[in-house]
Amino acid sequence: METSKPQFKPFIRSPVSRKGGGFGTTPAARPMVRISRFGRKVGQMALVIVLTALTLAFLFPMALTFANSFMTEYEITNHYAALAGDTSNQANGANGSAFVSMKWIPERVTLSQYYTVLIGRPHYLFMFWNSVKMTVPIIAGQIVVASLAAYAFAHLRFKFREPLFFMYIVTMLMPFQVTLVPNFIVADRLGLLGSHWSIIFPGIFSAFGVFLLRQFMTYVPGSYIEAARVDGASHLYIFTRIMMPMCSTGVASLSILVFIDSWNMVEQPLIFLKDALQQPLSVYLSVIGEGERGIAFAASAIYMLPLLLIALYAERYLVEGIQLSGIKG
Repeated sequence: METSKPQFKPFIRSPVSRKGGGFGTTPAARPMVRISRFGRKVGQMALVIVLTALTLAFLFPMALTFANSFMTEYEITNHYAALAGDTSNQANGANGSAFVSMKWIPERVTLSQYYTVLIGRPHYLFMFWNSVKMTVPIIAGQIVVASLAAYAFAHLRFKFREPLFFMYIVTMLMPFQVTLVPNFIVADRLGLLGSHWSIIFPGIFSAFGVFLLRQFMTYVPGSYIEAARVDGASHLYIFTRIMMPMCSTGVASLSILVFIDSWNMVEQPLIFLKDALQQPLSVYLSVIGEGERGIAFAASAIYMLPLLLIALYAERYLVEGIQLSGIKG
């Protein structure tokens, strides 16, 4: 007797369109997906608008300074007379308005202010050299001292290591004005008061560089150090041949940040340096434009130029350094 075999039909799932989210997405959920995508786009556009507005707000003073540096002294005086309390000769009108009329395009482009600052009056270049003499030793010294201390905190085992590093953090978090008095007393006891070394030494032994480079060196795997120690390498060899090349981004970031901080310092020179001829350019800018606003704009433009060039050239190192410094605490 011949029995019939059961017939099995293959189960085939009916394809569902992936255009609304794939399998399992009902037609009622598709509008919600579209709304969420629309919300993300709106949020991104709002973020771009806010960041663009902030960028323009930060760039506005610098752009205005460079634009006014090419104007004549007479034109600048007419537009900025309200800053000096003189509203009788303003170009805003005969009513003597107290508002400042800012102008972006000069009526007549001139380089006379730059000539006066760079050639006509040597005080500017003299103060510029004072800033260089203080900034360069601070950068070089802090890189050497901070890198050695950071290597010790990151890869050496010694007693009271963690409490000592905690004291570094506390010192770094203190307001700057708190450390001015101890630095003044120490400089006076050492006989450095009134010289550039009273500013250079506190800048070299700053806690910020130790903290930043220690974060980088902690990120370096300890297996590299152990392998080098097994091969008989000394700590000096490990530091110079392994650690520093791997932390080159951190060193570049530290150099940029220290340069910006040292180039713009004002409080230290005013307190530690009594002689006006020893003052850096950051202090001299406050008196260079007394009675001559065009020279003040030209001097400020030249003063900002090194900072802008370094920020544009080394932006990648600065961003990468700040990101990597927060990986491990």
